[in-house]
Amino acid sequence: MKLFNHVGLDPIEMSAEMVGGKRVYLTPTGHHYPSVTTVIGNNAAKKAGIAKWRARVGEKAANAKTTRATGRGTKYHSIAEDYFNNDLDLKKYKSHPLPVLMFHHSRPDLDRINNIYLQEAALYSKHLEIAGRVDCIAEFDGVLSIIDFKTAAEPKREKYLYDYFVQETAYACMLQENYGLSVKQLVTIVACENGETQVKVLPPKKEFFMKLMSYISEYQEQHGQETIIRG
Repeated sequence: MKLFNHVGLDPIEMSAEMVGGKRVYLTPTGHHYPSVTTVIGNNAAKKAGIAKWRARVGEKAANAKTTRATGRGTKYHSIAEDYFNNDLDLKKYKSHPLPVLMFHHSRPDLDRINNIYLQEAALYSKHLEIAGRVDCIAEFDGVLSIIDFKTAAEPKREKYLYDYFVQETAYACMLQENYGLSVKQLVTIVACENGETQVKVLPPKKEFFMKLMSYISEYQEQHGQETIIRG
């Protein structure tokens, strides 16, 4: 089994709470900022799309599928985190065979990661007034990257990956602001139930940043007074 090297950055300590159904982080500077996933998920078109899907499949089926996907993703993330910490004991996960199988299938791509700076780490941006928790900041194929782990039943169509890159762009901005480090790659790894692993690697792009800014603007217009406290 591969042993991973950890570069190690001092983590930022932040707590999170739910405010009006929205995840909000308390930063070390005393600010309250919404999570980047909350900000992106607030988009009107995205909410309309989800509502349309729920209406099509029915509330019971939609709730069941969402719960299953959340549980699958949580366990997969835990396995990956243990693996990167050189502390993986799969016996802990014997009651969760599907995430374990997905891990085994995706392991060759996970092994492209090394020199880990942060994982499952809190970040925030005073400039953008957002916060979040990044899956992994490390080298991927030897290049410093923001790395996001996702799970799915099967590989996703390109258009459904777009907001992942917007989210990763937010983490790249937070990393630069807090640690002075610039990433060269945004990496999305999707472990799939059908045994495939979808890997998409892109450089940071202005279009991702501009989309992020549009999401932030939309969110602040609707909910800024509820969830943003500027210290």
